[in-house]
Amino acid sequence: MTQDKEMKLWGGRFTKQPEEWVDEFSASIPFDQKLADEDVTGSIAHATMLGKCGIISLEEADKIIAGLRILQEKAKKGELVYTVQNEDIHLNMEKFLHDEIGETAGKLHTARSRNDQVATDAHLYLKNQSEEILELIQTLQSVLLDLAKKHVYTIIPGYTHLQRAQPVSLAHHFLAYFWMLERDKERLSDAMKRVCMSPLGAGALAGTTFPIDRHFVMEQLGFTSVYENSLDAVSDRDFMLEFHSHASIIMMHLSRLSEELIMWCSEEFQFIEFDDTYSTGSSIMPQKKNPDMAELVRGKTGRVYGNLMAMLTVMKGLPLAYNKDLQEDKEGLFDTVETMKGCLSIMAGMLKTMTIHEAVLKEKVENDFSTATELADYLAVKGLPFREAHEVVGKIVLYAIQNKMLLRDIPLEKYQEMHPSFDTDLYEIITPYAAVNRRNSYGGTGFDAVQAALKKAEATLQHS
Repeated sequence: MTQDKEMKLWGGRFTKQPEEWVDEFSASIPFDQKLADEDVTGSIAHATMLGKCGIISLEEADKIIAGLRILQEKAKKGELVYTVQNEDIHLNMEKFLHDEIGETAGKLHTARSRNDQVATDAHLYLKNQSEEILELIQTLQSVLLDLAKKHVYTIIPGYTHLQRAQPVSLAHHFLAYFWMLERDKERLSDAMKRVCMSPLGAGALAGTTFPIDRHFVMEQLGFTSVYENSLDAVSDRDFMLEFHSHASIIMMHLSRLSEELIMWCSEEFQFIEFDDTYSTGSSIMPQKKNPDMAELVRGKTGRVYGNLMAMLTVMKGLPLAYNKDLQEDKEGLFDTVETMKGCLSIMAGMLKTMTIHEAVLKEKVENDFSTATELADYLAVKGLPFREAHEVVGKIVLYAIQNKMLLRDIPLEKYQEMHPSFDTDLYEIITPYAAVNRRNSYGGTGFDAVQAALKKAEATLQHS
C-alpha cells in the first residue's frame, strides 16, 4: 500500500481519506519539523515516566527510548524525510519510531495527546531559545560597555525633539542602551517562570486515567512547575504572547539605536562610519555607502510587532480547550525568534566595528548653544530664581543668534549688561567639558558619575 493511501494514525473512525490538497492545507510539518529535537526530548521523558510508573514495562520503555535517541540523531543530521500525510512533527516521529522499533512504538502515546505534546514542545523550544537570546543580549551589552569605557571623555551633542539640548558623555549615551537591554533581560528571565511550566500529562483536555507522575516528567524536562489545570495546560499560549511582547520591546530598543546610528553616519551628522562589512553600495550612485544592516534591524521590528498582533488575534476568540487555530502559533514564533537573534548579532557586530569620529564630535559640541543651561544654573547659584535666570539667558542666546556669535564670543560687558551677577568665570563653565563634568548627580552624565555607572554596569554584567 502506498504512503498516500495509508490510513491516518487517527483514522479508525473515518471511512474516507482527505484529498491531497486538504492534507497540505492542514499539515504543519513544513514548519513544525523545527521542533523535532524538542518533540523527541518530550517523548523520552514521557516514556521514562511510563516505565517508572509501571504503565508500560521497563523493557518497553528502554526500547522506545533507544529508538527515540536514534531518531534524535537522525533529525540533527537531516536524515529524516517528513511527509504531509503524517501532518505534523508528532505523527511523523511516531511513524519513524514504528519503522525503527516496530509495534512497541504504539505504546509511547499511552496517557498522552498531541494537545499536551505540542504544548510541551513549544515550552521546550521557547525555553531553549530564550536562553540563547539572553546570551545574545548579554553579548550586545558587553559591546556597549566596552565602547562606553573607551569614550567616557568623548563628548557628544545630546538631543531632545532632535534639537541640540545639552552635551553629554558618549559613554553615558551608550550606557542608556545598556540599561534598556538589562531591563529586557529581566523581563525575559522573569517570563521563564511561565515558559518552564509543564503541560505534559494534561491529555487532550481532561487528564488521564493512567497513574502518571507529572512532576517527575517536569523534572526530567528541566521545568520548574506543572499546570494546575488540564484545560488550561493544553490551551494556554500566554507564555508565547509574553515572549512576543518582550521581543517587541527588545526590537523597539534595537530600532531606536538603529535610527540614531543611521542619522549619525549621514553626511549631515558625520559622527560615525560603519565598517564595510555592515554597509552596502548603490546600483547607480558610486559614492554611496548605505547603512543597510541598521535599516534592516529597524525594518524587521515591524514584522516582530506583526507576529505579536497575529498571535493576540488568533487567541482572542478561542473557547477552551484545544482548537486547530493554535497551529498558527508556531510560524510567527519561529520567525520572531530567528529575526531577533539575527538582529542582536548584527547590532553587536556593527557597534564593535564602527569608527567614531571624535574630531567631528568635538567640533559639533563647541559650536552650538547647548551649554546655555549652564548660564541659567550659574545665575541660580547666585540667588536668582531659576525662571528669571532662564529668561535672562534666553535673551542672551537671542542676542548671540542675531549677531551671529557663540556664547563664548559675547564680551563680558554685554553679559553684565544683561545681568550684573555675571563675571569672568562664566567662560569656563560654558565649555562643553565643564558642562558635562559638573553633572555628577546620580545617573547623570558627569565624568565621575559615568565612571561609577561603568562599575555598576560591569558588576551587573558579571552577575547576570
